[in-house]
Amino acid sequence: MVVVYIKERDGAINEVFRTEVVLNSLTPTWIAKYTITYHFEVVQNLLFKVFDVDTQYHNVEMKMLKLEEQQSLGEACCTLSEIVTKPNRSLALDLIRRGESVSSTHSQHCGKLTVHAEECFSSKSTADIILRCIDLESKDLFSKSDPFLVISKLVESGISIPVCKTEVLKNDHNPTWKPVFLNIQQVGSKDSPLVIECFNFNSNGKHDLIGKVRKSLADLEKLHLGREGENLYLPTLVGHNYENKILNSKLLVDKFSETAQHTFLDYLAGGFELNFMVAIDFTASNGNPRLPDSLHYIDPSGRLNAYQKAIYEVGEVLQFYDADRRYPAWGFGARPIDGPVSHCFNLNGSSNYCEVQGIQGIMMAYTSALFNVSLAGPTLFGHVINRASVVACDSLSTGAKKYFVLLIITDGVITDLQETKDALVKASGLPLSILIVGVGGADFKEMEILDADKGERLESTTGCIASRDIVQFVPFRDVQSGEISMVGALLAELPTQFLTYMRRRDIKPST
Repeated sequence: MVVVYIKERDGAINEVFRTEVVLNSLTPTWIAKYTITYHFEVVQNLLFKVFDVDTQYHNVEMKMLKLEEQQSLGEACCTLSEIVTKPNRSLALDLIRRGESVSSTHSQHCGKLTVHAEECFSSKSTADIILRCIDLESKDLFSKSDPFLVISKLVESGISIPVCKTEVLKNDHNPTWKPVFLNIQQVGSKDSPLVIECFNFNSNGKHDLIGKVRKSLADLEKLHLGREGENLYLPTLVGHNYENKILNSKLLVDKFSETAQHTFLDYLAGGFELNFMVAIDFTASNGNPRLPDSLHYIDPSGRLNAYQKAIYEVGEVLQFYDADRRYPAWGFGARPIDGPVSHCFNLNGSSNYCEVQGIQGIMMAYTSALFNVSLAGPTLFGHVINRASVVACDSLSTGAKKYFVLLIITDGVITDLQETKDALVKASGLPLSILIVGVGGADFKEMEILDADKGERLESTTGCIASRDIVQFVPFRDVQSGEISMVGALLAELPTQFLTYMRRRDIKPST
């Protein structure tokens, strides 16, 4: 019998499933399946333990078996990402039996366990939805509101993670937005709770909540079939508690249809990879790295600074989707030894190549660079985005099955906003997404503009409009205050950006 456990981030191990008992076999194949929701933005650790169930227990119901009374045949662990990125979604793991004594570090290899994953057909469905609101309240003094919707999924911890945003409609109290496409796997299931929030857009990034509803996809389908609206509500402080004030405004579903489409997991099974790249801000506003109040301070106790945390947490998720784990890594806004200020230099100090090996390689190159460059300025993004675009373009020309993800970590207000917009508009047609983490206490208003899903599509100097939104921005202070999960907020939209690119190019996963 196999027992499956989920290992939580805090180290807790929870049993979630037991297979049936296969009698008298050294090469068993188990039939029972365990269904798990795949979350791209989370590292999902699995532990498998194999037991020999003694003959005297063969008539005992499986759930009632006491595991301490059975003989352990070995255990193995992996992440869900490791399984789903294999071409046939099968992963062979060495079973290991730990030494009996507590002090023993000796472990024995005792056979192999093959784990196979298949995607539920229901998760291949994508819901095509047209949403509209009526009678929205005005949040602007001299004009009507500029509304947009944010659709978020609720995860076990109670945190909501945005998975989809509409465009902003100007001066409209009865808006109808363009269709939104929600993959069922992306939100969990058709019955998973979703929060739909209607905001009034403000250019300073502080958007006013007009009202919200909590509905699943199944609920939205019912609203469409019944042609009924759902009243929005607004959490309002009454005394020391929040109460939901029901509004006259309503959300209506003008269209709800489901179609089966290729999923993100189909592309992974077809050999597509996500290639991680990182660019780090070395401008002087970060403070002297040798002083504890610097954003770049390397704590001797091993406590990570905000830059290290961002690299580690994003890299921890993305590393499974990159076969060779060789990552381009750059710095910007500093003066390398004996040179002028550079707005894109190789983090490893090489003049020839920019790649480092693994997340640990990025960490080491970052620490080394802090002692080999002089912090300078200004904060320019255009150079690193163009450099990442060249890498993505070169890969495209060779027909490689690669999609690139550039993480930019910065503390400052960018001074080349229009050049950055130009670079992003050009990059929007490439297999590339850009994640920006803002560290420190700066005003990140420009970042909200670059994260175009909060406002209007980016426009270049020549009048070209970005073909799709490729930027996701998260201020690190929101993470520290516990408002959001950084990795969740940064990565939740990445599968959608990936699929938008593939579908617009009509690229199919060859399986």
